[in-house]
Amino acid sequence: MKFFVFAGLLTISLLFAGCDSVNPYKIAEKNVNNAKLLRVGMTKAEALSIMGEPLKDEAFNRPDIWYYYYDCNWLDGLITEEECFPLVFSDGKLIGWGNRFLVNWRLERKDQIPDVELPPEANIGDK
Repeated sequence: MKFFVFAGLLTISLLFAGCDSVNPYKIAEKNVNNAKLLRVGMTKAEALSIMGEPLKDEAFNRPDIWYYYYDCNWLDGLITEEECFPLVFSDGKLIGWGNRFLVNWRLERKDQIPDVELPPEANIGDK
């Protein structure tokens, strides 16, 4: 009987020890603390050395916009853009970070982005 109690306690302790590496709250806390060390003008390599690898395999990733997890809205195992904060680069230099910065940056650039020409067969809304 003592063996089963010991084996059960050992199993539970190992499970909790492994949880620290994938605990979303610990990852978020680390990213927020590391973001305090960022400075405008840093190179991508400098930002990478502070923040570590950005999220990979997410549809919202861009080469000059890196996303880092900072907030757990749902414990569903999925990471959404709303649960992340971006680092924005231009010409290889960090120009700002955070969701508010990204929104303002996109609004400033909207006139610089050319309109998309749709092919004539698209006729969206003419049905």
